[in-house]
Amino acid sequence: MDLHACADDTDKIAHPDHSSAIWKVIEQVMTHTTDYDVIVIGSGHNGLICACYLARAGLRVLVLERRHIVGGAVCTEEVIPGYKIDIGSSAHIMIHLTPIIQDLQLEHYGLEYLDMDPFAFYPLPDQSGAIFFYRNIDRTCESIAQVSEHDAERYRQFIAYWKPLNEAIFQSFLAPPSVIQLFGGVARKLTRLPASTSSLNVSRQLLTSYAQLIGETFESKAMRAAMTWLAAQSGPPPDEIGASDFFGWHTMLHTSGAMHPRGGSGMLTQALARAFQHMGGDLLVQAPVQRILVSNGSVRGVKLTNGEQFYAPTVISNAHVLTTMLNLVGAEHLPAPLHQQLQHLRVGNGFGMAVRCAANALPDYLAAPSGGLPHPSHSGMQLLCPSMEYVREAFYDFQRGHLSRQPAVLAMTFSAIDDVMAPAGKHTVFLWSQYAPYRLADGQQWSDLREHAADRVLEVLYRYAPNMRTAIEDRYIQTPVDLEEQLGLLHGNVMHVEMSFDQMFFFRPVPALSSYRTPLQGLYLTGASTHPGGGVFGASGYNTAHRVLRDRGIPTWALLSAAALGAGGLAATLRLLRRNA
Repeated sequence: MDLHACADDTDKIAHPDHSSAIWKVIEQVMTHTTDYDVIVIGSGHNGLICACYLARAGLRVLVLERRHIVGGAVCTEEVIPGYKIDIGSSAHIMIHLTPIIQDLQLEHYGLEYLDMDPFAFYPLPDQSGAIFFYRNIDRTCESIAQVSEHDAERYRQFIAYWKPLNEAIFQSFLAPPSVIQLFGGVARKLTRLPASTSSLNVSRQLLTSYAQLIGETFESKAMRAAMTWLAAQSGPPPDEIGASDFFGWHTMLHTSGAMHPRGGSGMLTQALARAFQHMGGDLLVQAPVQRILVSNGSVRGVKLTNGEQFYAPTVISNAHVLTTMLNLVGAEHLPAPLHQQLQHLRVGNGFGMAVRCAANALPDYLAAPSGGLPHPSHSGMQLLCPSMEYVREAFYDFQRGHLSRQPAVLAMTFSAIDDVMAPAGKHTVFLWSQYAPYRLADGQQWSDLREHAADRVLEVLYRYAPNMRTAIEDRYIQTPVDLEEQLGLLHGNVMHVEMSFDQMFFFRPVPALSSYRTPLQGLYLTGASTHPGGGVFGASGYNTAHRVLRDRGIPTWALLSAAALGAGGLAATLRLLRRNA
């Protein structure tokens, strides 16, 4: 092979002043002495996103997945024959505020998004009407005005007030957490607020609870209930101090919208896997890691449960932080203060549970009759929660270790907008319910309560859409214990660790691990345990990849050079160099 010819081609891609960085990558590739440059443990969406960026930069990357299918908690399977059932996250929101989908050209690998618009639907509990939340703010306010003209205007003011603040906060999500970046960005936005707005009051509102902020903002019971239940999806309860922006963050939905991948949530991770393999990455399923190999404070690779070993100077774990550091690494390799901090990390006592149903009709909501046929009420998140106090009471039951007597329910009916999800004439109805404790009080066991708990969730749906009592044909239940055993979500917490302020940003998961690095040379973390947390976001995977590249001396602009060749262009060139070396 003519290396000089390759050099000429590479120089055309790179900026003239930066060609040495491309050659640095080539030098690393040509002088490898290990199986891989990077091993990624876990094929959740953050792990695959991270792997894609690294492979696209020319590194030799192996992804190891313990299950039979990629995706982690962004996965779709036919656990009910003939139906595409999401076994983890369903609505995709925040990833559309990142460059990831465009950077990795995922549409070329089979990913097609369908717009969930309206993104949310709130049926009034007295069945007198409903509120539809559209991406378009004017249409949303028109719908709110049918319930409360005052709240329609307050919602418009809420968007104008909180959206700029959250745009500033969002900038801190696409980089390792920084005190200066976060507070500096918010401070700049505060200086641009109208003179009549007190920056001190804004600061107070950012530090209060979302129940307090919602109560200050809206007067109608309906808007208070809808906003509370949306905010509660991230985990902290309504009255937790410092959690107000889980309400404010929803202003960004009017920018990103909410999306559903055609064929199910797992089509995102399937497309990522195809992109990764096209870039030359290796991916193994049914390959659970038993141990991260450590020697003299540095990682050397991994050992699988079958005894097979793979070697690499860099290992990135997409698994839960406690699984990674305490089980795969082991306390003997950790500084004592870090080990102690991890033992006190708040994973919580569960979060919620899911009941995924196959049905012969869609919910015919009394508040928005549809005859059980596709209707705007079925496009997005259906908020089945009569009041703010209702969410509080459900949480109080949870705190005592009991099933919520009256659970709040989020329904999603993707078959209404995606005919791939179910057989002709049939539908999927996914129900997420809060709250459900992992450890039950009074010696109760989930194995005894799972069917009863599912019945309780379905009763909430029947209250709003009585036709569903005879429409459900099958169901797939996921208790907190199931979520832990199936997806590795400790205690069933879909956010890995609690999303309280003292475990967010530069505190997540603990300060010593907040930069995605660990005290072990070559070991990095990614995923929901790290900044900026859970949800279908991908920012953690994006940030970890850029951190690894910087630590290897590969500037992030080199990825732009890779993009000039297409998603797999530079990677393909470097693979060719390796093969002919």
